[in-house]
Amino acid sequence: MVKVISFGCRINSYESEIFKEKLKSYDNLIVVNTCAVTAEAERQCRQTIRKLRKENPKAKIIVTGCAAQVSTKRFADMPEVDLVLGNQEKTEIEKYLITKEKTVVGDIFSFQGYDAYLITGFEGRERAFVEIQQGCDHRCTYCIIWQARGANRSVKEDKILEQIRLLLAQGFKEICLTGVDACSYKPSFSGLVKKILQTFPELPSLQFGSLDPAAIDEEFIGLAKDYPNIHPHFHFSIQSGDNLILKRMGRRHSREDVINLCQKLRTVRPECTFGADFICGFPTETEENFVNTLNLVKEADINNLHVFPYSERPGTPASKMPQVPVNIRRKRAERLRNLIKEEK
Repeated sequence: MVKVISFGCRINSYESEIFKEKLKSYDNLIVVNTCAVTAEAERQCRQTIRKLRKENPKAKIIVTGCAAQVSTKRFADMPEVDLVLGNQEKTEIEKYLITKEKTVVGDIFSFQGYDAYLITGFEGRERAFVEIQQGCDHRCTYCIIWQARGANRSVKEDKILEQIRLLLAQGFKEICLTGVDACSYKPSFSGLVKKILQTFPELPSLQFGSLDPAAIDEEFIGLAKDYPNIHPHFHFSIQSGDNLILKRMGRRHSREDVINLCQKLRTVRPECTFGADFICGFPTETEENFVNTLNLVKEADINNLHVFPYSERPGTPASKMPQVPVNIRRKRAERLRNLIKEEK
């Protein structure tokens, strides 16, 4: 029996399904697909690995994913781990099962292409994720994922269409496009969305992972208007409602951009709702900066929040900036969460 433990994002969930399909003929094998978005996420991965070893003393434990890519030595030094694979190497995970090395982690930036593996389904899910790209060319100051995933690499359009066709044949009615930076799909994210909608008019619901507000163009808004099978809920990676903090984060949008985007989408789809990711207590954030975030949520009428107190990530520019006390970060995160509860 193969056990796959997935941490973090939708991309990891997609890739974990690939592991299950590729390794279904193996026995006594555990794959841990790690997350590196925060230092706490990485700590939880290590804690889970120790627990898995206690519960499965004879199993082979393979550790891969973003944390394995950026903190290779830390995982390789764990006695519980048999093999550490990088983010590129895991695409051929079956190839490395017999290696005698403990670590196989290459330079993620040396990989330019991305050949997607087609999966047949998602165990225990009604919604299927389809990965359309890998990597990120932006350098947000709090983020280390670009170092773990490499440069932006897009899946070929015909592969994406083939994957969706396969999933629809399996009875899935909800397809969610995902990627590290999905809106940076080349040659065009909106063009891909249009091609999918035209190719599969029978698709009941096309959904999206986290969207970058700076990358949503007029063509996408027009598609939201013209195609009712675009699910009317949009989740944005906003992170802050204060323009100075957004600049220090390295984000490419302003608070005004977010408000205007939500207004445009509501104009063409009055029933649509919005979700967003926010980081509270980013370095140098003052009370006034934070209040701007609270006000943005109200002004844009965002009703589904993923809220995180800022967590230092070694190796990022933000970790070297003046830090907000941890207790204040946590209190602000709680205040933002409570804002939505009060609105409801």
